[in-house]
Amino acid sequence: MTEKKHGFLKRLQVKWKLESLFQVIMVLIVFACTGFTILFIKNPVLDFFGVEKGGFVNTVLYLLLVLPLYQIFLLIYGFIFGQFRFFWEKEKQIMRRIAGVFSKKKS
Repeated sequence: MTEKKHGFLKRLQVKWKLESLFQVIMVLIVFACTGFTILFIKNPVLDFFGVEKGGFVNTVLYLLLVLPLYQIFLLIYGFIFGQFRFFWEKEKQIMRRIAGVFSKKKS
């Protein structure tokens, strides 16, 4: 079983182009901390606006407020755990993809 876990981490290391398994573990810890942080702040942020849970407005506010907060917390935790460069590169990739969707392509 340990070999399978090690294989999984090794595949992530290759996919993410990281230098060590320790770095893979740090990146996974950043994702975990960010997820838990969002879990705890999501409801207070949405409750602040007094919207109905599960409604359309709730979904829109989630997309407009909570998802950007997630990206910010990824960078903060990435900095704390020494993985800022990795997450900053991922953020730039995301922004390029979003920009590509909204830019008009000339044929």
